[in-house]
Amino acid sequence: MDQVTLAPLIERYMRQSQTLGKQVRVEQALLEVIRHDWPVGARLPAHRSLCVALGVARNTLALAIKSLISEGYLHTGHGQGTWTRRPHHPQRLAPQTAVITPLPLSTRARRVLGGQGASLIQSGAFVPGIPDIARFPMRKWRQLYASVTVPHNALLLSYSSGGYGPLKREIRDFLRRWRNIDCDTQQIIITEGTHHGIELCALALADVGQRVVMESPCYWGARNVFLAAGMETDLIPWCPENGHELAALPRVPVQMAYFTGSHHYPLSVPTSREDKLALCEASQPAYILEDDYEFSGDDCDELLFDPDSDNRLLVGSFSKLMFPGLRLGYLVVPRSLAGPMNRLRSEVFREGRMLDQAVLAQFIADGDLDGWYQRIQRDYLGRQQVVHDQLCQVKGVFSVSPPSRGISLCLQFAQDIDDQRVAQLLMKEHLIVRPLSMVCSETDLRRGLVLGVGMLSGDSLVSEAARLRRTLETVLKLRDVRLRSSPASTNAMEKRGE
Repeated sequence: MDQVTLAPLIERYMRQSQTLGKQVRVEQALLEVIRHDWPVGARLPAHRSLCVALGVARNTLALAIKSLISEGYLHTGHGQGTWTRRPHHPQRLAPQTAVITPLPLSTRARRVLGGQGASLIQSGAFVPGIPDIARFPMRKWRQLYASVTVPHNALLLSYSSGGYGPLKREIRDFLRRWRNIDCDTQQIIITEGTHHGIELCALALADVGQRVVMESPCYWGARNVFLAAGMETDLIPWCPENGHELAALPRVPVQMAYFTGSHHYPLSVPTSREDKLALCEASQPAYILEDDYEFSGDDCDELLFDPDSDNRLLVGSFSKLMFPGLRLGYLVVPRSLAGPMNRLRSEVFREGRMLDQAVLAQFIADGDLDGWYQRIQRDYLGRQQVVHDQLCQVKGVFSVSPPSRGISLCLQFAQDIDDQRVAQLLMKEHLIVRPLSMVCSETDLRRGLVLGVGMLSGDSLVSEAARLRRTLETVLKLRDVRLRSSPASTNAMEKRGE
């Protein structure tokens, strides 16, 4: 069979975000042309020709091809060439005499897996939740690792006992500077990210079957942690203009109320302290947990957290400030809970990662975290403005969250738009977004998309934002992205007076 042409491969390669590594870009481009442009059984050009056409090293191309071979999209014969193929997974019938019954998962596991979860794709244009990892000062980070991994620091290889003391002090001072929070180091528990902090709160402060109130739209990750802990989640719709729908509150005791901090995720708008207080007054939760997902430093007034209270807790992470793979965060708890929750953390999860904690402590102490965050916040604000201006032009988009200094923004459609279908169609063009409806309650009929600006900058951001606008305009004109009105949705809209 004839060899394929290189033109579509080069075009799709050039579309990939410049912030991605070359191997990822080559792999994604090859995957797209195999799926959409090249026929099955077509022979690829010589590897040398591919390298020249794409401007990559032979090792980079070899790794990308090896990955696609393992996934079944390519196959090769030694010294003969490489051909395209379609992966297939034939069903293997078990012998009729042998009935294989899979072991059932727990009810909690099935509830988690049945809802919105982490995307298998964590790179690409507009993927939400990922900060700018390409520009992070990794050289300084490596130097700090070299400085702490010296012979006299061998104790950093052992378990930690309540967390690395210098890191707790730096977090205390960081919270004082950025969040106007004056707490003791004893109140700070070092965690392995936000999810770990939420899990510790659920384990320590709630029993199986007790209820947690969350806002709709919700942060899916927190909801999954609560479900995995055996708690019942109640999503209460919140609209910045109208507050919470208090009529949706359950008529049963509420153990915990969960909020994002001063910036709502996924709506990407400032939260309201008054609205949160009104919901807590109506539900009377035993504990209030705030997740300081994104903040700008001048929005502390919207936080409910008070370090002197006996039932308010704050969970935070450095994943959005720095890079997701760090997996270090903090939990600030009431003084009366500090001892028991620290011991519980040690007994159930054990403690370690002292090297990472020591490096992070020095990174903050040297002023590098503050300097980095001040720079990147200004950059995020500019990026959001670029995307905001493009999306505001799209017919069918009736609101876009105002530009902020965070990594996420949210756009909303009319309620007859199937945002899940829209997200699927955008993914085919490697525009990775999340549908808003997946994290809304059954009575919350909002539709839209959640996207991020962390993976794009400069000219690539401008071109990709324009491509997103054009693609979205085309997609919204398609008939199959329209929802059919159902009795449930009609009744919900009538109750809202829409």
